[in-house]
Amino acid sequence: MNLPTADPVRTEKVLVVVPCLNEAAHIGKLLDWLLRTEGEAGSLIVVADGGSSDGTQDIVRRYVDDGAPVRLLHNPKKIQSAGINLAVERYGDDAEYLIRIDAHGTYPEDFCEQLMDEARKVGCASIVVSMNTIGAGAFQKAVAIAQNSPLGNGGSKHRVVNKGEFVDHGHHALMRIKAFREVGGYDESFAHNEDAELDFRLRKIGYYIWMTPKTVMEYLPRTTARGLFKQYRGYGSGRIQNILKHKQTPGLRQIIPAMVLPSILMAPLALIWWVCALPLIGWLCLWGGLSVIEGVRTRSVEGFMSGYAAMTMHVAWSVGFWKKWFELKFKAA
Repeated sequence: MNLPTADPVRTEKVLVVVPCLNEAAHIGKLLDWLLRTEGEAGSLIVVADGGSSDGTQDIVRRYVDDGAPVRLLHNPKKIQSAGINLAVERYGDDAEYLIRIDAHGTYPEDFCEQLMDEARKVGCASIVVSMNTIGAGAFQKAVAIAQNSPLGNGGSKHRVVNKGEFVDHGHHALMRIKAFREVGGYDESFAHNEDAELDFRLRKIGYYIWMTPKTVMEYLPRTTARGLFKQYRGYGSGRIQNILKHKQTPGLRQIIPAMVLPSILMAPLALIWWVCALPLIGWLCLWGGLSVIEGVRTRSVEGFMSGYAAMTMHVAWSVGFWKKWFELKFKAA
């Protein structure tokens, strides 16, 4: 069992990596927070930028020019997995821990401190956190309600605050660089689901993943249906890629949303046999039910919109799942 000895005090060097693309609206506030917490603790903060065109790089350069412990790293492959791998390759030699920060999220003031405290006490390779989705505008709030519901998140453990437990997967927060490098970092062929894929390899060689109850991140979802569809199409694509790579058996929480697209494609056959429409009718009832339940529970228009958000997520996930399945199968053939 690969459980490193816990450290009594914070003497470890930490590499904080922020993979981002076009985050001008958030990056300054995020860096201010990191400099108040991790900058004072001697951490190096690396912004791995995938080619932002909205002024994100100019904002980061101002911190670099002011002498802050911040580095701007160009990520030519654009995706998060490649950005983090590159940051660890360039700056990870002197660090013991990697902390991954999402540029599109918000964090408690003591987020990194709590992660480090858990790393010392538990001593395992990876500390993951729960993720609570919040929103500002009407559509974003509807998406947040859907993503925080069991229908929207499939019962993922990292979508609910827990009492602390060892898990197979969670939202990546802190990892020992030794373990990260031992498994080869993120698989850069994964544009999505790279965290779950890496967690599989960690557990396969005997490392443990601890979901801490001491802190949580808040995530801001996409603000448009188009953006949400693109995101969840990527999630479905990454999940089937993960399943095929490691020859896994899909779980019920993967099988259920995967059947959305077949249900839609089968529905026109109801003109021949009415039973073919039942799966799609069932889905429509589920989405409609979520809208009613959440609308009444939250007493809000956004709650009544949550079923539409969940529908967008499920259809997109299923489209990505089957599209990638066909691509990989035909490629293999």
